[in-house]
This record gives sequence, structure tokens and C-alpha cells, in this order.
Amino acid sequence: MTQRSLDRLIRPRTIAVFGGREARRVIEQCDRMGFAGEIWPVHPTQESVLGRRCYRSVAGLPDAPDAAFVGVNRTLTVDIVRDLAARGAGGAVCYASGFSEAVAELTDGADLQRALVEAAGTMPIVGPNCYGMINGLDGALLWPDQHGIVRTERGVAILTQSSNIAINLSMQRRGLPISYLMTAGNQAQTGLSDLARAVLEDRRVTAVGLHIEGFGDIRALEALAIRARELKKPVVALKVGKSEQAQRATVSHTASLAGSDAVADAVLNRLGIGRVATLPELIETLKLLHVAGPLESDAISSMSCSGGEASLMADAAVGRTIEFRALKPEQLPALRASLGPMVTLSNPLDYHTFVWGDLARQTEAFSAMFAGGYALNLLVLDFPREDRCDGADWMITVSAVAAAAKQTGAIAGILATLPENMPEAIAEQLFQAGIVPLCGISEALAAADVASGIADAWRKPQPLPLVNASIAEGEVETLNEAAAKAELTAAGLAVPRGHTAATANEAAGCAEQLGFPVALKALGVEHKSDVGAVKLNLWDRNAVRDAAEGMAAVARGFLVERMVDRPIAELIVGAVRDPVVGLTLTVGAGGILVELLEDSVVLPLPVTKAEVLERISRLKVRKLIEGYRGGAASSLEIVADAVLSAAEYVVTNAAHLEELDINPLMVLAESRGVVAADALIRRRR
Repeated sequence: MTQRSLDRLIRPRTIAVFGGREARRVIEQCDRMGFAGEIWPVHPTQESVLGRRCYRSVAGLPDAPDAAFVGVNRTLTVDIVRDLAARGAGGAVCYASGFSEAVAELTDGADLQRALVEAAGTMPIVGPNCYGMINGLDGALLWPDQHGIVRTERGVAILTQSSNIAINLSMQRRGLPISYLMTAGNQAQTGLSDLARAVLEDRRVTAVGLHIEGFGDIRALEALAIRARELKKPVVALKVGKSEQAQRATVSHTASLAGSDAVADAVLNRLGIGRVATLPELIETLKLLHVAGPLESDAISSMSCSGGEASLMADAAVGRTIEFRALKPEQLPALRASLGPMVTLSNPLDYHTFVWGDLARQTEAFSAMFAGGYALNLLVLDFPREDRCDGADWMITVSAVAAAAKQTGAIAGILATLPENMPEAIAEQLFQAGIVPLCGISEALAAADVASGIADAWRKPQPLPLVNASIAEGEVETLNEAAAKAELTAAGLAVPRGHTAATANEAAGCAEQLGFPVALKALGVEHKSDVGAVKLNLWDRNAVRDAAEGMAAVARGFLVERMVDRPIAELIVGAVRDPVVGLTLTVGAGGILVELLEDSVVLPLPVTKAEVLERISRLKVRKLIEGYRGGAASSLEIVADAVLSAAEYVVTNAAHLEELDINPLMVLAESRGVVAADALIRRRR
């Protein structure tokens, strides 16, 4: 069933409200924001609400409303939604709780939610268990409480699953213009991504911020990312929590590395959706994106009249992709001329106080810095308390920044190190001048990091759609190592030369055929080293036989392999099934220290070789592969080819595969390739 457009719901001209106290509050909030459309209260006994005639039912309304706020009990909600859908309404917000989010307390919660979705049919519904939405552009609210939104002509949209988080964000005093504030509740029918796609189409929306507790429909998130890229409107997400793990007996190291948060990070990165860690970072990033959009590079500049502030800025960039790139030679003469001989010219730059209060010289200095081709130019400036101090000289600095930005065409931001030192009125004034008002050093640099990352993602080819294979039915089985390696060999991966044997004597005979030294492994054992089911560097027949007899009690046959030459690096390559995203590939430092080192990356599937190379180049173990301190070397190209073979195996078998774990994948010196020394595959029969 195809859902109708959300346009009428989010930009209504007529609103119907159902219920008592909450419905009255919706009308109050619409009146306060100057909603110009009609509001139709519906109540079984009241004659009027706030000067508006009350209607008794959906059937009695003058027309099908564009939007409805349904603030009644959960069972009556279903009936009203059914009537609205039949009348041809544009959509409804379902305020009541007691649906799927409350199954632990109410046994009929899930059934009632299914009934609600069925009653809605193709009519969009938001919720249940949500506050609804605020359209700050048109003053239209389906919102039963106080909020801090003011009318704006253009701004960012913020969407969250949490009504309380939405209220908190609406109360921000950082000057951020908010065009839409929406909550999605438990997303029975319409999810965050659906709402976000709808608001993206509004030309007055500049960027979108998501507060995500758990991924819902991953296909809708993909569609949102594609549309955002087409419209050049960036999306940034605050993803919290860990998605529910599938009920499966995970036995691989891969599963411990590819936790749901790592998968979420990889998916957002692939889709070009920026990720922030805190609500202040979300606000500051949206402020930057509202003014500047994605930053065209990771090079930024900083100026302050304090060496202490310059040091704080430099330190805060450590560990981030942004760079305080050195000044260009052509910038130096103008900076020296405006700042004088006593200032050390660098980036971040402490311009001292020699030009403080001097509009002309400040403009010259700032223009010289802004002419350096930086993606973002920051001026650190904490404003004084308005109740005790005179801020006239600070406003001279603001004027100089505005003049320099206009003269050079550069993107500029004024950064207060403490949020309370950026008054809301000044922040709004800076927005009007096209200057980004930023609060907090770490938050501002996080915003720059995210904004440059989005631009970098958009410069790359559109990623392939994520694997969307239905999971086959059938019991999950674990292949023994020999069978698993046979599968990988067919997929193009190299494995050690080896034979299987049923008895200790057969194992000894296989060893002689292969040539010593050999490795002996018990088949049918998942964590071999834990139970003594693997022996390495066996040099004669007797040693192989004795070793086989020693592990016979746990073995269901034996695998005898030629020992692999000492590798220059050991990797892990594996796949696990995330309950929302599906199968993803993990690559990292492997061997016995895999979980201790925690040096890994997650690759959503399918993946290209270019994407593999880009991701594995971030690994610390890369240094070993490329020859650490003059040591033996291989190449990332060879490793990428092996990883790509594993990825293609996973994609091909996506309907049946539950887990793949290659650990270690041994990288051999002198470009002699890679060898899968151990492998585990779990799949459905």
C-alpha cells in the first residue's frame, strides 16, 4: 500500500483537533504563532473552544482537514483515524500512548498498533506516543505543549523520536533558526526518514538534523540520503543507543568488533549523513550547515587575541580530520603590515591586542587571513556580560569580520569559547550578516569536521544500494574449517595447502604428503585454541600422530595443512548480520589480539575496491602491511583484492549466510599475497 504525500500534514491550511486539554493547547500554540488557517475543534459536548465552534465528529467537519491532532485515548484514537482516512484527511498526529512501545505493560499494545495502521490505510499518521510537529515557517502546530520555536523565513528542520528531546531543543538560546520540529513516536507507519524527506522538499529548509534512538526502515534512510544529496541539503544525525541484537549464537570475533554502533557509524558515513555525538554538537553543526552548507575542504583558520585561545584551538583539532593548514606565503606581507612586527604569524593566529578596537586594521588583518583559501575562518570572540560591561569594542570586531568576509567571499564564523558568552541577540545578528555564530571550541570543530566530511562523501560516486536479501528459512549450521575453506577457495581466496583425515594415522600420512612443518587442527571445534584443538609447527610424522591422538576426544576428523610462512601482518575479515542493516563486513587487525587492539573498520555491503582501499587505509595495521620501519612489506592493493573477494562471497550468499570469520588472514611479505589461515562460516541450511 503506497502512502500519500505528507505535504498537507506538515503544511496544513486547515487543522482539526480532537480531545480536551491537549487539543485546547494545540489551538493556543497555533494562535500564539499566528497560524492563518482554520482550526476545527471536535468534542462530544463542548460548544466552542477559544472562540471556535466545536464539531461532534469527523463527519460533521466543513471539509476533510489537511491535518489532525488526535489527543484522545488509545482505543478511540483508532476509530478517529479510521474516520479521518475515510473522509480524505491529509494526515494525523496520534498523541496517545499504549501501543507497541508498551507491550511489556499492555498485552494488546501490538495488536492495537496494527489496528491503527490498518485504520489509517494510505493516510499518513505520525506516532503514536508522540507530541507531533511544529512548522515554524507557517506557524502551523500540531503540538500540545510549550516550546521555544519562533517564526522564521528559512531554517533547519530537526526530527527526533523523543518528545522531551524535541522540547529541550526548541528551548535553545543559540540563535539557531528552526523551520520544522517534529517527533515520530514509535513510528508505527511514518518514520523519521519519511518525515525528513518531506521537509527536505520545502525550499525554505536549509539542513536536517536527526536524533535517532534506533534505525527503523533502512531503505527509507537510504532514500533520504539520496534525496539530500540531489537537493544539496545536508543531513546530520545524533545516533544513540545500540540496536537489538538478533537472537543467534554468535561465536566469531567479528561479532564483537561489528557492534551495532560501529555498523551505524559505517552506514551513516557511507550515506553521506554526518554524525555528531551530543546535542550541543548537533545544534552547532546545524548552525554551520545553515549558513555555509558542507565545507569544501578540511582546512580551516583561527584567529584570536590570546595565545591561550590559540593553543586551545590547536589542541582541540588533534584527532580530527580538520586541519589548521599553514599560512600561504602570499598572506604574510598583508598580515605583517596590519599586525606589526611583534605578532608570530601562524595558524591558529594570536593577533594580540594591537589592532583591538581599530576597525580598519582589524578588517585588513582578517581579510589577509580569509584570503588563504580556507573552507572556514574562525574568529574566537567571547562577548562580555551585557549587565555589567560595555561591548562596543567587541561589536567593532564583528563589523571587521563581516567586512572581511564580504571583501574576500570567505565563509566566516565567530566562536565563543563558552556558550553563555554568545548572547542570543548577537547570534541572530551574525546569522543575518551571513556569519556563523558558534558556541564551544570542541563543538565548533566537531561541526567543521562533520561539514567537511559530508562534502567529501558527496564528491564520491553515489554508493550502491545496501544488500537487501530476504533471510532464508532453515536451521543454522556451522561448517567445519575444511568445508569453510573450500567455500572461500571457490570465491577466490587463498588458503593453506591441506588435507582432511579421519584418524591419527591418516593425519600423519597426510602430513608426509604435504611436507613438514604442518599445522594440525581438530574439525568440528569452533574455538580451537581454548581446548587444545590446534597444534602448529609439527616437524615429523610421530609429532602429528601424537597431537591427533591428544585432541581425538573433541575432534570430528582432522585438518592437516602446510604451515604458512611468517606473515608481516595478521588481519581479521568477517561478516555478521545486523538486525536492521543486514550483513556487513568487518576488517581489522587480527590474530589472538583482535579484541585487545580494536583496530577495525566496518564496511556496509556491497562495496567497491575503491571503498575498501579508502577504509582499510585508516587501520593502524596498515603500517605493518606497507613495511613498518624498513621491515618487509606487501601492499594494500593485494589486501583489498582479498577483502573484496570475501565481500563478494558474502553478497552472493546473503540470503543464507549468518556469519563469516576469517582470522587470521595472513599478509605475506614481498607481495606474495594473503592466506586465510583459519575460517568459520555459519549459514542456514
